[in-house]
Amino acid sequence: MFEELSNGDSFIRHLDPRVKIAVVFFFSILAAVAVRMHVLLWLLSLGILIVVLARVPLPELFRRLIPVNLLIAFLWLFLPFTFAGEPMFSVGALTVTREGVLYAARISIKSNAMMLMLIALVASTPIFTLGHAMHELGVPQKIVHLFFFTYRYIHVMHREYVRLVNSMKIRGFTPGNNLHTYRTISYMVGMLLVKSFDRAQRVHNAMLCRGFEGNLYSLSTFSLNGRDVVSLILMITAVIILGVLEWKKTI
Repeated sequence: MFEELSNGDSFIRHLDPRVKIAVVFFFSILAAVAVRMHVLLWLLSLGILIVVLARVPLPELFRRLIPVNLLIAFLWLFLPFTFAGEPMFSVGALTVTREGVLYAARISIKSNAMMLMLIALVASTPIFTLGHAMHELGVPQKIVHLFFFTYRYIHVMHREYVRLVNSMKIRGFTPGNNLHTYRTISYMVGMLLVKSFDRAQRVHNAMLCRGFEGNLYSLSTFSLNGRDVVSLILMITAVIILGVLEWKKTI
């Protein structure tokens, strides 16, 4: 939810945000449906290339990839042993199958390829510019509003959560594996939901008082230049070529 990458200076950073969203959309669809390993490797390579062009700092890149790969590591603990197929080797009573390993590998490559593209293109765009670009591309206004308010008020709710946690600590609360801890945390979550609902009502009433009618206004204007058009054509062409390789089942 933070915008560290949107302040950099790179070729990707200055592309029209609508181009970025369109490329990520089609790239993600292809990555999600592709099953040919060589196509997936090409998609991963394309994602790495875009990250290099975006000049994403390595520490920031790894920090954003770690949560995704932790989930993937969890899948690697189960899929090779539970997916039916040709046995490769056994670990005690469990058998690792070739199909299970390939399935886990595909998920790993797909996830990292899409995350690299999201980090390089979407995360390099300021949040509010991204929201207005979504509106320009015809995304329903309610979804765009939800996107804006989620970004705006998740920080407010986080501050409220920290305040509740600190008040519990001041009162001597020490979490443990017991019923008192579960009850206290349940009360805290319930209070957070109540405060969130109350905040939503107050924000809604404040917007109505200011004459809000559901329209989005932006101080920035979007216009495609030659660089944007060429970049869009090149990226979409690369996605189409990889899609043909997947569809034709050719090497």
